Amino acid sequence: MKELINNILSEIETDVAVVDLNGYDIIEASLSMVLRLQDVLTDLRNQLQTYVFSSKEEEIYFFKNQKPELLGRLLYFYKIYRIETQCPTGSNEVIRLYINKELDGLTYFFNRNLDFYQYYRSHSTIHDEHYFLRGKTDIRLCTDSAQFDKDPNFSTGYDYKVAKILANEMLRIYLNKKLQKLENESYIEKQQYSINSKTPVRFTGKKAALIELGYALVSSGDINHGNIEIKEFMNFLSSMFNIDLGGYYDAYVAMKERKDQTAYLNLLAEKLSKRMKEDDNKR
Repeated sequence: MKELINNILSEIETDVAVVDLNGYDIIEASLSMVLRLQDVLTDLRNQLQTYVFSSKEEEIYFFKNQKPELLGRLLYFYKIYRIETQCPTGSNEVIRLYINKELDGLTYFFNRNLDFYQYYRSHSTIHDEHYFLRGKTDIRLCTDSAQFDKDPNFSTGYDYKVAKILANEMLRIYLNKKLQKLENESYIEKQQYSINSKTPVRFTGKKAALIELGYALVSSGDINHGNIEIKEFMNFLSSMFNIDLGGYYDAYVAMKERKDQTAYLNLLAEKLSKRMKEDDNKR
C-alpha cells in the first residue's frame, strides 16, 4: 500500500506542477484537479475494501500521512475553485477585502483546532491509535466531516482534520500570493501615472526572461551599490516596463532547476556578439 500511494502521489505532483495558479484558466484547472483527485480517492477507497493492513502501525501511517496528502490536495483545489468562482468583480480594494476575509477564516480554523494542530505538527504519536485507527472515533467529540469522505471504512475522522490542515496551509500561501499580486498591480498603476513618456517602453519578451535579467542585475551589486532588495527591483522593473512580475521567486526557483540556468543571459550575449560582428562587416 505504501508503494502504491507513493506512486500515486508522484503522479499527482507531476499534474500539480503544470497548474498555473496565476493563470487566467485557474477555475478550469482547479476543477480539473478536483475531478482527477476524486477519481484517485475513489479508486483507493475501492482497493481498501479488500486490503488488510499488516499492522496497526501501517494503518495509522496510512490515515495519518498517506491519505491526507491526497485528500488535502483535493480540498485545496476545491477551495481554490470556490474562491475564484465567488470572487467579486470590482476594484483591487474590493478583491483585497474578499481575500482577507478568506484568510481570517483560515486563522479561525487553526485557532479552533489548535490542540490537534500542535499535536500533528509536533509529530506526537501518543494518541495515534485513537486518532488514526478505524472504529476508534468517539462520537462525543466534535470531528469534521466532508462530502468527499463519508465511508467509515475509509476514514477515522481525524485523517480529514489532517487533510484540512494541509489544505489550509497551502491555501494560506495561495491567498497571500494573490494579495502580493494585487499590491504589485496597484504599484504599477500608481507608477504609470508618474511616468510621462510619449512613447512608452514595454518589455515584450517572456516574463521569466525579465525576471532572470532582474536577478542578474541585483546579484551583480551594480544597482544602488548593491543596496537593494530583489522585491524592490522587481517592482521597479514592473513599473518601468508595464508588466506584472508577481511570482518572481517561483520563476527563480524554476530557473535554478532547469538545465540552462542563465538561458536568457546567454542569449543576450550571443545577440550582442552577433550585432558587433555585423557592424564590423559593414565597414
